[in-house]
Amino acid sequence: MNSNLQQLFDSLESQRASVLNEIKSLSAEKLNKHEPGKWSIGQIVAHIITAEQLSIKYLAKKFQAIETFERTGLWEELKSITLTIAQRLPLKFRAPNVVLENTPAFDNVEQLEKAWTYTREELKELLNLFTDDQLNRKVYKHPVAGKLNIQQAIKSLKEHLRHHQPQIKKLLKEN
Repeated sequence: MNSNLQQLFDSLESQRASVLNEIKSLSAEKLNKHEPGKWSIGQIVAHIITAEQLSIKYLAKKFQAIETFERTGLWEELKSITLTIAQRLPLKFRAPNVVLENTPAFDNVEQLEKAWTYTREELKELLNLFTDDQLNRKVYKHPVAGKLNIQQAIKSLKEHLRHHQPQIKKLLKEN
């Protein structure tokens, strides 16, 4: 795997390990406990997993024709930075319908961990396919930021997870 992608992937995996470590001892009841109109910890993590799964499916499909895509430049970098800033602000964003419609329910932490591990294995396999020359191709379409390259895509996944970590921590304190 390209060293930049490896570093991004390792950082993403570190985040995942941190979240799983925080929730590993939760009972099924605590994992799925929520107030009306609010998400439970399990729903938040399931949402993150689903967003990653859908992103990987999209990337895998687009990778098939990667050589036909334009290269990213300054505009995409600015969009990526703006996306990072937006994700770090304590703002609420509505999840895209495709994510909401495809988010499964998990009964326990073990099921969440298994699904997330499988998802990350798929991501790692996909990242291994990228050559150095393909890193700046517009291969990913973020729902808000638009077309980005694979490095910016992984950064957006990292920021998405980072965005939800305070929600998880808050709910853990309440449990």
